[in-house]
Amino acid sequence: MADVLDRIDEHVKNNPVIIFMKGTPQLPQCGFSSRAAEMLKSCGKEFAYFNVIADMDVFQNLPRYADWPTFPQLYVDGELIGGHDIMLEMHEKGELKKLIDEAAG
Repeated sequence: MADVLDRIDEHVKNNPVIIFMKGTPQLPQCGFSSRAAEMLKSCGKEFAYFNVIADMDVFQNLPRYADWPTFPQLYVDGELIGGHDIMLEMHEKGELKKLIDEAAG
């Protein structure tokens, strides 16, 4: 398990903005991941993604990494921001774009 947590940690630390999601932004595999990716796209900055369905070790262990049980999971500057509901609330308030602009800028 330590090996997969180290791999997750590398992705989180090496990408200013990364979303762990089911599928890809181009081909999401669940509604929450789809809407989360669309919110990130609307911010107009590049972001990294990790398809948890393509790596069952990450799928099974990501909830332990930051003690967050669901997907998608958004990390900005190494910190867990949250999942779809938190992203939606931030997006509606204009906070998500500001956060992404600062991290990706």
